[in-house]
Amino acid sequence: MNALDRPPPPLDVAALDARLQQAAPLEIIAAGIAAFPGRIAAVSSFGTESAVLLHMIAQVDRATPVLFLDTGHLFEETLAYRDTLAARLGLTQVQTFSPDPAALAARDAESGLWAEDPDACCALRKVEPLARALGPYGAWINGRKRYQAATRTAIAVAEQDGDRVKFNPLAAMGREQLLAYMDTHDLPRHPLEKHGFASIGCMPCTTRVKPGEDPRAGRWRGKAKTECGIHFGDGI
Repeated sequence: MNALDRPPPPLDVAALDARLQQAAPLEIIAAGIAAFPGRIAAVSSFGTESAVLLHMIAQVDRATPVLFLDTGHLFEETLAYRDTLAARLGLTQVQTFSPDPAALAARDAESGLWAEDPDACCALRKVEPLARALGPYGAWINGRKRYQAATRTAIAVAEQDGDRVKFNPLAAMGREQLLAYMDTHDLPRHPLEKHGFASIGCMPCTTRVKPGEDPRAGRWRGKAKTECGIHFGDGI
């Protein structure tokens, strides 16, 4: 085997994270794309803050694959916003993934799993489809921020996620910075934001947020659950 045939050395993710700690989000996105040419995708919920990350990705490389999970329980406004934002930003590789029909028929034929076992519902409708969607990729970009919830205050800029590397370019951005960015670039807002929805997931498990509440307080309200599961566990 000659030098050109040898696989690249393993990426030192801790060193990469340390190097990018003070980097601007655009630099973090560019570094991720450079480190994984043709093997990196973004994952977006097309929620209330998604426009910021997607606008930045479009500036670096608008052909970057953007993976979107249509759980079958989403608001119609979210689906419309996906199409509006993708067209506005010129994103050319927005790919929609849905739960496996056979798995749905076997495990949630009545579509009531969200009420009986929300963790199992998220696994079926989000975690498993995303694992399938990420199959070809060695890394992914997502839009989590440290300010959003107590479970996110220590997220890294770059972190190991199972066999993949996960980039969190917006980790250090606060709510006011995000709003200012959207205003500066005249980015369209999610239609439900004006109705009090600060963090938008599936329709049955999303409620309006009251002034002063945690932005994710409207997700799985009244339950101990705070995350859908795609950012925890053994990695996907």
